[in-house]
Amino acid sequence: MNLTELNKVATAMVAPGKGILAADESSGTIKKRFDAIGVESTESNRRDYREMLFRATEAMSKYISGVILYDETIWQNAADGTPLVKLIESSGAIPGIKVDEGTQALPMCPGELVTVGLDKLAERLKKYYERGARFAKWRAVIDIGSGTDGRGIPSMTAISVNAHALARYAALCQAAQIVPIVEPEVLMDGDHDIDRCYEVTSRVLNKTFQELRVQRVALEGMVLKPNMAISGKKCPKQASVEEVAEKTIRLLKACVPAAVPGIAFLSGGQSDEEATAHLNAMHKLGPLPWGLTFSYGRALQAAPQKAWSGRPENVTAGQNAFSHRARMNGLASKGEWQSSLEKKAA
Repeated sequence: MNLTELNKVATAMVAPGKGILAADESSGTIKKRFDAIGVESTESNRRDYREMLFRATEAMSKYISGVILYDETIWQNAADGTPLVKLIESSGAIPGIKVDEGTQALPMCPGELVTVGLDKLAERLKKYYERGARFAKWRAVIDIGSGTDGRGIPSMTAISVNAHALARYAALCQAAQIVPIVEPEVLMDGDHDIDRCYEVTSRVLNKTFQELRVQRVALEGMVLKPNMAISGKKCPKQASVEEVAEKTIRLLKACVPAAVPGIAFLSGGQSDEEATAHLNAMHKLGPLPWGLTFSYGRALQAAPQKAWSGRPENVTAGQNAFSHRARMNGLASKGEWQSSLEKKAA
């Protein structure tokens, strides 16, 4: 393991004014997104859509530091035969790869899940590195709820097994000279308030970093992708932008060692503008010990998907919509976004 090189990649992933495009939707997820815009989810349509994003020169060169790809996408070539990973590299962004294989029910823990995919991961990572991937992503899913057996969710079991798997994945990545994005996502589904989210996320992050230390993961060669401290979608009292920012920063300062080069938030079901406003507000809270940016999927892609709608004549409109969202989040990652900029674009 060359930690200097890993640190260089991790630092570039969270460079000021840039963030990570999460284009790693599974085939099932992108089908749902395509269904919503009336596009058939064929391999060629998925390729054309992602090629449109990766050829959006302004967005990719100015505001996107890296792209998380799905297994299908990393092996695909553009319509002219250029590998999609080469399109990403030529823009100055870093190709990455989602390596987990989804979730399974966690035994003895009704309603809870564990992420799988560690078997043969070492061999897969070698192939991904040869293809050009320099970072990877593994997502653990932690739900908040009452539980079907009368016990509260999440259980310590679910937190522990998912943190352990994240740490094992991270160690395998670093051994393969790939920067791991460690993503323990506490879901914002449910009716819990922001304080419950804060408490659960604190437990999850503390356990995750404990496991990372046990597995001898070098913190200087990783990126954390957490949720924000935020109210559940069904909570009658939604926390303000300022409260989300203040509590999220307080949580991260308490749980995330300064050795970590950067934190790239998931949007987790927030609207485009909410995700941008929250990130921007956090940068108003003074100097931070790590880089702080975005790793958004839907919050970067919903607008370009709608503008494109599967029609070749709409490629420019789709790219413009993507560039706008990328620029807004790039500004937010420096604390320079204003809501009036959204209205100007509209």
